[in-house]
Amino acid sequence: MKSRRNFIKTTGKATAALTIGPGLLSKTIVTQTPKTIKIGIIGAENSHSYGYGKMFNTDKKFPGVKVEYIWGETDEFAKAAMERGNIPVQVKDPAEMLGKIDALIVDHRHPKYHLEAAVPFVKEGIPVFIDKPFCYRESEGKKFLTMARSLGTPVSSWSTAAYNDKTIDLKNKAEMLGQIKNLVVFGPADIESPWGGIFFYGVHMVDQILYMFGDNVEKVRVSKKGNVATGTLLFNNGMIATLVFLTQGRNRIIYAESDKGVIELTSDVQESDPPKAYADMVEMFRTGKEPRSHERILYGIAVLEALEKSVTSDKWEIVKI
Repeated sequence: MKSRRNFIKTTGKATAALTIGPGLLSKTIVTQTPKTIKIGIIGAENSHSYGYGKMFNTDKKFPGVKVEYIWGETDEFAKAAMERGNIPVQVKDPAEMLGKIDALIVDHRHPKYHLEAAVPFVKEGIPVFIDKPFCYRESEGKKFLTMARSLGTPVSSWSTAAYNDKTIDLKNKAEMLGQIKNLVVFGPADIESPWGGIFFYGVHMVDQILYMFGDNVEKVRVSKKGNVATGTLLFNNGMIATLVFLTQGRNRIIYAESDKGVIELTSDVQESDPPKAYADMVEMFRTGKEPRSHERILYGIAVLEALEKSVTSDKWEIVKI
């Protein structure tokens, strides 16, 4: 079986050769062409699966990077992803991809399936990107990442709605406002979603807020009537963030109150092409360098888990990590 760790060490490096010219000793740098990275995907229920195929295989946003294999929860899901994402090979068992791929993307709808699917590949040293949310329980995520770290296998995860150039710009603009007392964030989420309740879309809101304001949430609470709900995050600096979970719209809007008044935080920054989220993922596949710390990944899961508990308890829940 090809050593994935050796692949990471050699991919993208430059080699130096000494050449002797007339009366001159010179050093010529010869840059290697990056090796092809073959990606496998576990999970075809999401539109993301064929989105990856379109980006890598059809649009060729990253030359030399291709999605070669996909496993789907059903044949129907897998074949749809293959057709729409130009993905050539369907596997009936994810284990069939071992020894054939250089990187893995895990993309189930429900996060409770993510870690188990990734374990055999992490053990083989294959870099893994786990689509949002990373996992369903912070304690399980911690054990998984401890294993990955002990093996030296790079793993990462994030919400692309939060990990992007626009959010970086929003963070900078928020910092210019000084101390923010209240934050109101609108975004799609469904506390009754069959794919993990608040985890399924709530991860976008939570990841974005934590990226902008830090991993400093003391406790959370959800108020609800049926599936109509709001969430409250209490930060240790006294800021309160109110999350309005939209059930009929997909708008993402942020209002901040500071001593400058109430301001809508917006960004007119043009996203890079290809977007930062995917460029950093490919860079991890090439070099083994993880774009996010494990602590940041787990903190977002801990906040989501506390919100989920509050849906049931109707009380304030401490963020435990």
